[in-house]
Amino acid sequence: MIFVLLQSIFNIMPGMNRFRHLIRHYPLTLICLAAVWYLSLLINVPETPMNDVPFIDKWTHLVMYGGTCTVMWVEYMRCHDRLIGWKLFLYAWLGPILMSGLLELMQRYCTTNRAGEWLDFAANSTGVTLAAVIGLLMWKVRGKR
Repeated sequence: MIFVLLQSIFNIMPGMNRFRHLIRHYPLTLICLAAVWYLSLLINVPETPMNDVPFIDKWTHLVMYGGTCTVMWVEYMRCHDRLIGWKLFLYAWLGPILMSGLLELMQRYCTTNRAGEWLDFAANSTGVTLAAVIGLLMWKVRGKR
């Protein structure tokens, strides 16, 4: 239902072919990115027994960004036959790192319940970089088949 509504809106509005392409080819990536924004800005972090684990918050950031970017790579490989390095650098590595920095700044200056941290940014960047390494390895394995 939502997909049909979005598709009808994009058919009406000129110049929306790019957005239609993104929704059609990268739906899981868009869902993951929306979840990252939601979790980063709107959720209060609850107290859990896992809070005793050293750096659990940083591990969470690493997994969240690494998982999102791995999904991005998988959907890219599903839709493309050829690796376009500059696009992947821009959209699957630099873009998520810049988004991470923006979200940390927004947490610091635009929310009252969150605090942006440099170590969170470092964990996010590490997750993105690990996803890029995993994506390149998956691409090589895919190419050998």
